[in-house]
Amino acid sequence: MHLLWLYTSLALLAEVAPPAFRYLPDSRVVLESATPGAVIRYTFEDRDPDKSAGVYFGPVDVPVGRVLRARVFSAGNAEASPVLTIAGRPQPSTLVEVTQNRDWKNYDWATRHLAILERNQRLKPDILLLGDSITHFWGGEPSDARARGPLSYQKYFGAYKATNIGYGWDRTENVLWRLRHGEVDGILPRVVMVMIGTNNMNLNTTEEIAAGVTAICEELHLRLPQSKILLLGIFPRGAKPDATRDKIEAVNREIAKLHGTRNITYMDIGKVFLETDGSIAPAIMNDYLHPTEAGYERWGEAITPTLKKLLGN
Repeated sequence: MHLLWLYTSLALLAEVAPPAFRYLPDSRVVLESATPGAVIRYTFEDRDPDKSAGVYFGPVDVPVGRVLRARVFSAGNAEASPVLTIAGRPQPSTLVEVTQNRDWKNYDWATRHLAILERNQRLKPDILLLGDSITHFWGGEPSDARARGPLSYQKYFGAYKATNIGYGWDRTENVLWRLRHGEVDGILPRVVMVMIGTNNMNLNTTEEIAAGVTAICEELHLRLPQSKILLLGIFPRGAKPDATRDKIEAVNREIAKLHGTRNITYMDIGKVFLETDGSIAPAIMNDYLHPTEAGYERWGEAITPTLKKLLGN
């Protein structure tokens, strides 16, 4: 009786457990096993994985409508775990590339895109400014009548060949579309300055926004492997500290982890726009979102030492 209990217990201990899994913010699946020396194999076929199935090496994209089947094989494939099945789930909107025309009453998004493509044919920039309206309204070319900081733009970028590819109302998904449809083709900027994500604040979670910013940096590094990326934390907004400010800080903590990877230098300069009590003065951002000339001056001054180091000679 005691021997039977012992043999049964040992058999249970020796049984190979199925893989554990978790989703990344971009909906890819991570598989893990606690069994020493084990191998995870998986398939998208309508069958359970056997020894002929591919080995898991890293995060897997499971498309909507597909099912991933995975199981753990012990060392030497002697034993196999029960099968784990995982259905695909939609990607967050921050990663689904799409055009936009939310500011149609003021300018045509598509027209700006074409203007940037045309400019790339004529000028190969040293510096590329990439973002939403906060970047767009600083100034530079392609020109825009709503430039709020032309003096500081000239002061900090006038000595360089620079192109401003900020767009009003852009979210991370719109930037991804632009990068994949020609806006960095045929150019080789020494530095790309990136500041994006504030327009996703009311639509997406902290993790989704950080995933969108990460995807943009990955896309830039893929298409411009020699360019250095100056990634800025999302700027504070609103007259006083509030829940949105807290969320911005949470996103910035996540994207700060990109520092030192993919040619990325991360900076959070948000405090330069704040008063000692944490408020934003109308003289710095008169709508508590877009810098004024004085606000852009603070931005330029804050990044210049780092920008010069990245530009080198």
